[in-house]
Amino acid sequence: LKSECGADNPNPAASLERIAKSLEAADVDYLLEEVPQAVAQSLEGLDRVSSIVRAMKDFSHPGSIDKQTVDLNRAIRSTVTVARNEWKYVADVELELDDEMPPVACSHGDFNQVVLNMIVNAAHAIEEKVGDGADGKGVITIRSRVEDDQAVIEIEDTGIGIAPENLPRVFDHFFTTKEVGRGTGQGLAIAHGVIVQQHGGRIDVDSEVGRGTTFRIRLPLQAPVTAPG
Repeated sequence: LKSECGADNPNPAASLERIAKSLEAADVDYLLEEVPQAVAQSLEGLDRVSSIVRAMKDFSHPGSIDKQTVDLNRAIRSTVTVARNEWKYVADVELELDDEMPPVACSHGDFNQVVLNMIVNAAHAIEEKVGDGADGKGVITIRSRVEDDQAVIEIEDTGIGIAPENLPRVFDHFFTTKEVGRGTGQGLAIAHGVIVQQHGGRIDVDSEVGRGTTFRIRLPLQAPVTAPG
């Protein structure tokens, strides 16, 4: 019953149907003990499916040339949920989000994509360090806060880190240290273009080999005025 109705079951409703068909042949005492827990786990699975659907709707917000007022914390939470399959086996994700963060004028879809790219990179860096996670996971920490007139987003991982000689190149197009088929070298270059060129922000990186990496995004709280073309 637990395996049928667990939170990771992709089709808990079908599992409940199979359980119902087997009730007549089952031991009543056993069912009285196990069914409540199994149903609770199935409901947990259904709730997780609902949360994923909501996150997908938020994440797939249609792109727009015009900036919109965006709740960055909500966007981060949705993106973490969407990216769960990338990190769940190798890392735990910790969110330290400032509840006082004001809405920020930016492209919703582009911001989501930047955060997604960085979460995936963090998960891959941790996987290179811990393998399949059987002997312990790493940690991805995502923070948000306000500094002066900027919204600051940090994505920190406990992965393998970036060699000092590679740090100046991490935002170059097609630069990657990943094995063939694992990375295109485009994710961070696109992130840099979105944050710096499209939004007038900054993106920096600190890293130490063997200890991990922190990417720091800074977005102006007030959208910069674009000069007429």
